Amino acid sequence: MTGGFEAKITETAGLVEAALDAFLPRSDGPLGRVTDAMRHSALAGGKRLRPFLTIAAADIFGAPRDRSVRVGCALEMVHCYSLVHDDLPAMDDADLRRGRPSVHKAFDDATAILAGDALLTQAFEVLADPATHPDASVRCRLIADLAQASGKIGMVGGQMIDIYAEQKAFDLHGIEELQRLKTGALIRCATTSGGVVGEASSEEIAALEAYAEDLGLAFQIVDDLLDAFGAAEDLGKPVGQDADMDKATFVKLLGADGARQKARELVDRAKDRLSRFGEAAGPLAGAADFVFVRKN
Repeated sequence: MTGGFEAKITETAGLVEAALDAFLPRSDGPLGRVTDAMRHSALAGGKRLRPFLTIAAADIFGAPRDRSVRVGCALEMVHCYSLVHDDLPAMDDADLRRGRPSVHKAFDDATAILAGDALLTQAFEVLADPATHPDASVRCRLIADLAQASGKIGMVGGQMIDIYAEQKAFDLHGIEELQRLKTGALIRCATTSGGVVGEASSEEIAALEAYAEDLGLAFQIVDDLLDAFGAAEDLGKPVGQDADMDKATFVKLLGADGARQKARELVDRAKDRLSRFGEAAGPLAGAADFVFVRKN
């Protein structure tokens, strides 16, 4: 990861962090508890890859940053909600997230469920606000795309298949389809939403979608590698869970070297998808390289 890309993603993360802080002001009483739980999840730092993809894609088309940051925050809220629920005892039963106690450990199970629900619904509130885009048809497109990416034919559906996969022997094709929904759907939506808020053409949005399709799959392969060979102190969460649960993963099916090779091929192909945008797509190309070398 070059210093130039490091500076760009750090800058974007700061913009997103500040906006999320404003979206989630502290309050008193019982309402304050769920807000604190939302903040515990949403303001836990990190690279903010999904909003970075949104903002970088929107920048290609000259979209105002105040609009693309709002869209990126909506994507991040949905991502954070999914992590809160994934960590619950009924799902992955994880005690740590980003180096801190997961929300159900820092608060309790019921508060974690409500905090996740609140983050999900607030994401659509953000997109529906005219401050996100003055054109109602653009806002409706953003809302519909995120609803599809996060619902039963997107992230939620992928999670359901993942639970089912614990009881079945999935082949490589099955794992790819699972991850295109569970992980890839939100990455695709983050990227194409940048094009939507930037009022890109249908052909330009299709090119962004093809890039994100490859990127999302590469991201998950690297995730599998990190779970198998990464360090808990780098990841900020337990490692080895896939093996403990005997999950079908890219590492299990391809081996470590095969998985790395496939991730490299996907990253290279993702970058090739950006050729029509020229130098303006440099940050998105940098994001693809970052996905391959990341340590957390």
